[in-house]
Amino acid sequence: MEAAKRKLISSRVTDHLANERTFLAWVRTALAVMVVGFAVERVGLALRDFSLKSSYVPASSIHYSTLVGIALVILGVVVMIFALINFLTVRSAIDNKDFHPQASFSIILTVLAGIIGLILTVYLIVSG
Repeated sequence: MEAAKRKLISSRVTDHLANERTFLAWVRTALAVMVVGFAVERVGLALRDFSLKSSYVPASSIHYSTLVGIALVILGVVVMIFALINFLTVRSAIDNKDFHPQASFSIILTVLAGIIGLILTVYLIVSG
């Protein structure tokens, strides 16, 4: 019975747990990006409502906060998808005892974070 129990547990439990912690950290990051996107859009909406009450604003004006908010939510979803793909790839590699750290995941997420920063920078320049 003892041998049967041992076969069910991976010999690389700590590796799998570290992989899961990394995945959950990326999920938290993706959720934070989405929350920031939602907040940017909602604050922009509140400011538009406030300005409509105090002065005339053309109905066809571009609402940058909505565009930035949507872009951030989409980027958050993309980060979450890449995190899941990386988690599953690493999990399989650990099980196959063929794990080699890859720089591609870190590069992709760094580019996505840079895009988020650029979007926020452009938004602050345009709206300020």
